[in-house]
Amino acid sequence: MVLQRRVTAVLGPTNTGKTHYAIERMLGHRTGVIGFPLRLLAREVYDRIVKARGPSVVALVTGEERIVPERTQYWVCTVEAMPTDIGADFLAIDEIQLCGDPERGHVFTDRLMNARGLVETMFLGSDSMRPAIAALIPQTQFVRRDRLSTLSYTGSKKISRMPPRSAIVGFSVDDVYAIAELIRRQKGGCAVVMGALSPRTRNAQVALYQNGEVDYLVATDAIGMGLNLDIKHVAFSATHKFDGRRMRHLFPHEMGQIAGRAGRHMEAGTFGVTGEASPLDEDLVAAIEEHRFAPVRKLMWRNDALDFGSAERLIASLEAPTGNEWLMRTREADDLMALKALTQMPDMADRLRAGPRAVKLLWDVCRIPDFRSTTGSDHVGLLHRLFGFLQDGRIPADWLKKAVARIDRSDGDIDALSKRLAYIRTWTYVAQRKGWVEDESHWRDETRAVEDRLSDALHARLTQRFVDRRTSVLMRRLKQKESLVAEVNDKGEVTVEGEFVGRLEGFRFGQDASASGEEARVMRQAAYEALRPEFHLRADRFYNSPDTEMDFTEQGGLMWGSAAVGKLVAGSDAMKPQVEAFVDEEAGPEVTEKVKRRLQHFIDRKVAALFEPLTNLNRDESLQGLARGFAFRLVEGLGIVSRESVADDVKALDQEARSSLRKHGVRFGQYTIFLPLLLKPAPTRLRLVLWSLAKGLQEFPESPPPGLVTIPNIPDVPKEHYTLAGYRPAGTRAIRIDMLERLADLLRAKDSRAGFEATPDMLSITGMTLEQFADLMGGLGYKGEKGERAKQRRAEAPAQVTEGSVAPIPEEVSVLAPAEDTAAPEAAEGEAAPEMEVFYTFTWAPRQRNENRGPRREGQGNRGPRREAGETQGNRPERAPREAREGGKREDRPRGDAPRREGKPGGKPEGRRDEHRKGGKPGKDQGHKPKSYEARPPRAEKPIDPDNPFAALLALKGKV
Repeated sequence: MVLQRRVTAVLGPTNTGKTHYAIERMLGHRTGVIGFPLRLLAREVYDRIVKARGPSVVALVTGEERIVPERTQYWVCTVEAMPTDIGADFLAIDEIQLCGDPERGHVFTDRLMNARGLVETMFLGSDSMRPAIAALIPQTQFVRRDRLSTLSYTGSKKISRMPPRSAIVGFSVDDVYAIAELIRRQKGGCAVVMGALSPRTRNAQVALYQNGEVDYLVATDAIGMGLNLDIKHVAFSATHKFDGRRMRHLFPHEMGQIAGRAGRHMEAGTFGVTGEASPLDEDLVAAIEEHRFAPVRKLMWRNDALDFGSAERLIASLEAPTGNEWLMRTREADDLMALKALTQMPDMADRLRAGPRAVKLLWDVCRIPDFRSTTGSDHVGLLHRLFGFLQDGRIPADWLKKAVARIDRSDGDIDALSKRLAYIRTWTYVAQRKGWVEDESHWRDETRAVEDRLSDALHARLTQRFVDRRTSVLMRRLKQKESLVAEVNDKGEVTVEGEFVGRLEGFRFGQDASASGEEARVMRQAAYEALRPEFHLRADRFYNSPDTEMDFTEQGGLMWGSAAVGKLVAGSDAMKPQVEAFVDEEAGPEVTEKVKRRLQHFIDRKVAALFEPLTNLNRDESLQGLARGFAFRLVEGLGIVSRESVADDVKALDQEARSSLRKHGVRFGQYTIFLPLLLKPAPTRLRLVLWSLAKGLQEFPESPPPGLVTIPNIPDVPKEHYTLAGYRPAGTRAIRIDMLERLADLLRAKDSRAGFEATPDMLSITGMTLEQFADLMGGLGYKGEKGERAKQRRAEAPAQVTEGSVAPIPEEVSVLAPAEDTAAPEAAEGEAAPEMEVFYTFTWAPRQRNENRGPRREGQGNRGPRREAGETQGNRPERAPREAREGGKREDRPRGDAPRREGKPGGKPEGRRDEHRKGGKPGKDQGHKPKSYEARPPRAEKPIDPDNPFAALLALKGKV
């Protein structure tokens, strides 16, 4: 069965996806060949197909490069190098309109008329080729593809006002370098792309542009041949070029092909002129914008039926005319001129007498391109020598090695490296020819390695020359008030023209203070140009970052890592703070809103997690009456309430109400009502911040370092600050409230009237020495009488207690300090003087209330610490239960978490007894009560050591 060979012409302007469509069609077949006009474009498509199918089935064949795996299925080639006789299922030619090119058109015409795939053939190009293809290949099916985006003309613009992501087109190497130098001075840097560059250099330069390191591209018309770049605007620096023979104006379709590089996919593009180029006339602009160009009437053609009988017959066949009205014999190409020049040499007649084989070899040598663009005689001389080597066998390895070694140098400027790259391309082309050199694989690798080294060196020189950010250039352009190139690195350092101008802290830009005046204004403007995209990228990263990367400071600041990104402000409720984001106005409202929303999520979750017990207490609808009101007081106090401030409320609570509150973890201590879970360091930090916000403080009290049992009591710090921090001032120190309640439990078992001494457990709980403990007890309302006695040895000794520790004290060491200023009693003759020790006897003796303080509240008498139910005081016998006595005196009602006993109806509340009453009813002058929370007469305070790290723990200072 004969296969139906389908021929399709996919025609349309640029940015229609023709090449993408052809690649997809080829990959749908078992085998395929696709030809491109430039090796740069061929390399780009090769890399793309390798990613899709792997390198083992994709070949790359150009004049200077040949990668052909054993299991090749898909061939990516330049049009001149593409194989046409391998029998591939699919065959495609890109940029088919080049059939009309005076220099290379005959090659494309030959592929149009003769190259076919076994199943499908596809021609891609401009719609101007439709009449010619229809006439020459009648069976062709046409597919019209429209441009995906609009293209519009913007007139003439100076290079200094060229918008970002622009490509400026020149038509000679000198023009490209001159424009690139001007761009460097005007805009800070650009990438350079020319057809003469190696693929490696070209890709590195394009990467500079595509990655956004530079915003401008200076190129030859090579960018019009299907290179896919992110270009928004194309500017012609000239409208004429040298085509190898003469200067001529650009054809409209050529300008349309180049201008069409602006705008990719659905993004609109613009084009215009710059420099010395004159504005385009209206008809030409309309043709380019609407993609209307005159159809191609003549295709360049050269006879492909060559006669190798002799040199003369070969030349005659190359110059044979055509009788087809659509075809026109191409002008004399470089290969034909070289053939004519070589046949005129004296020794060539003898060499060509070997017959058609020699003539064909000569023709193959003449087709070596003049990559060096030297004078005709130099190129012909090289071809003559190569033909001599090949006719005698192969090119000598030693001779080729020396030729390559002369080129393998990476020193020199751009021009020197460009010339060496052109020279190595000649030897790369030679190494690709089968049978021309010994060890072809070695020389292909060797010439490719040299080309890569030269390519890297050329890229470095181009970047150094055209993307050089120096201080002198910065200052000169600042005076000229021109745009600057600004960058921001991963550390947040912002540079303009390579000079440090400030730092991006979170979402706020802090400018370097060294700049001033006009210089600072211009640098700030340039910095924000670089920061605008960075703001959006950073906002996205911040929004998706976990809560573990964020924190709040003790002054209400909100941190992302080490950068301040906002602060807390008071909300409608102490536990519902709001946030204020620190974002520059130039970042835009979208970034500000995203940062603010993320910060609010963070603090809401933080409050919910750290204050979960308090939230549960507030939401418990089963709490009614006084329990509900007491819960409200606890929530209002953020989990800690001084008992003296709610004494009446505590009295009014019955056992059922207390029990319902205890289920939520509420502890009724002798000095403080609190939730123990909220005494941990994290809730404490947050509690101080939330309370300070609610009170509208400018400077917030700081939380003490975690793990300390006592901290210094600074007179200037309000007592309320200590309470919120979880401490109660007593003497020169403040003790943590949970440890104070443990101490109170021990004190309730002591006879506070007869006096008692400190036990190791008391010192262990407080982590104090005896002298420090005596001062603490004085602050709690106890009087300590100091004495001395002979030290007695015990079986076990407590270990030394250090501040902040709660380790048990070995019992063989006395908890009493040795005497300091007392003399030891005289010992009997021959006996050692006994070791003396200091001890304190503590009795309940609160200081009298100052005259300027208000009267006592009802129910506050001359009592020592409250005891738990059923406890005895000192050595006194436990009293009988209330049911066994009538009219007896009441015992002290316990404070703390012990259950409260109810009194008899009509009688006094049970649990009330004046331990210090002697005889009748106490008089007013006999009244004593604990007044640890009241003001005390001034005492001589110990000076605070400035080197003590705890002396200023609660000092007021700002951090945000």
